[in-house]
Amino acid sequence: MRHRILVLEDDKVLNRLLVDQLDRFGYDVEGRHKWSDAEKFIEENEPELLILDCRLPDADGLELLVRLQGQFPVVMLTAFASVESAVRAIKNGAAEYLVKPVNIDELEVVVKRALDNAAIKREHQFLKSRLTSSMPMVGASPALSEVNRLIDAVAKSDMTVLIQGESGVGKELVANAIHERSGRHERNFVAVDCCTLQKHLFESELFGHEKGSFTSADRMKKGLIEGAFEGTLFLDEIGEIDPAVQAKLLRVLETGRYRRVGGTRDHVANVRIVAATNRDLAQMSAIGQFRADLYYRLNAFALTVPTLRERRGDISSLAMHFVRNHDFSRRVEKTLTQKALSRLEAYSWPGNIRELKNVVERAIILSGDSSMIDECHLAMPVDLSSYSSDMASSGGVPYLGLGLEPSLEEIKKAYLVELLHRHDGHRARVARALGISERNTYRLIRKFGLE
Repeated sequence: MRHRILVLEDDKVLNRLLVDQLDRFGYDVEGRHKWSDAEKFIEENEPELLILDCRLPDADGLELLVRLQGQFPVVMLTAFASVESAVRAIKNGAAEYLVKPVNIDELEVVVKRALDNAAIKREHQFLKSRLTSSMPMVGASPALSEVNRLIDAVAKSDMTVLIQGESGVGKELVANAIHERSGRHERNFVAVDCCTLQKHLFESELFGHEKGSFTSADRMKKGLIEGAFEGTLFLDEIGEIDPAVQAKLLRVLETGRYRRVGGTRDHVANVRIVAATNRDLAQMSAIGQFRADLYYRLNAFALTVPTLRERRGDISSLAMHFVRNHDFSRRVEKTLTQKALSRLEAYSWPGNIRELKNVVERAIILSGDSSMIDECHLAMPVDLSSYSSDMASSGGVPYLGLGLEPSLEEIKKAYLVELLHRHDGHRARVARALGISERNTYRLIRKFGLE
């Protein structure tokens, strides 16, 4: 596939010369003489590199550099071979700098270097995201083995996958594993938390927007679908998205095409979609809270991730994994005592793997310079399964006997878990029950590791 280059130079003779030479070098090249014409071309064709004259009849090239920064590399052209103008161009974001009259050999070298550097930068960002991605799937329990079997079965296809499971079970890990075992593994894995993006911005983030499509849209912006081109787009907590966005996402799944906000041109969505939820989408679609047609599209291949309670045999392996990979453990080699492991294995883990990770990392800190992490370092919360049974036997008020003396923070967490379970993870209902805003409810959920 040939790289697309735009030459913006008001001198028609030089413009034609540059276009012809770059075409001979094997590039897909277009020439424009004014910014007004070039701007339209950029919005519709998205070049990979711009060769820009410093002085245009309707714009200042150096000022345009600031506006275009981050979209694609820019090579500046100028008739003034001064150090000052070169420095200013580089500061404004120019990738390279050429002085008129342009040496053809230098042109070829500079353009290739600018494109190569842009590719290296993209590759660096991709590798960085891979290195900092979520932890591997740890464990050998029958429940996890079944999940791995299903991942292997679906990974090689491009089928849409719906991952179901409680908060904290590792749904993103499963999505990442599907991506890594697929034919798209060399491309980006883009994760989107549908809960954290504001409703009025979500559509723009997902699909991108055209310049001027709303008040603050001062430039064209590519969306996350484009960021995941030829890779995988992971939509976490898909049950939280707005009905209007649901309709547009359905079009992507049905046609493989979409439009940016404010746009009139279709773009190809060459991306695999994996979605996740801790809610019952079938029930939500039955009562009109989620589009039934979108649910059926997402549910092409459903996969349920087991809770930590269903894979207790993996608790020790997970705990030791967190110990070995914690920054503190690089200074002091640590391990968990058998008493500590037994305590971890006996707990019900309502917050699943995320809660286990929080408890172990806290214990690593509390154990200080000791190489042994013991039961006393775990600072374990009250077991919520016992708490729930006490609530039920006392008419909804927990009986705090000698065997059960939770702290106020533990009671808050237990009540929050109870409400999340009672309302199937629906945060708006939980917020109403607590008498606080959804935003504060989300903060509590994050605080207690119940996301």
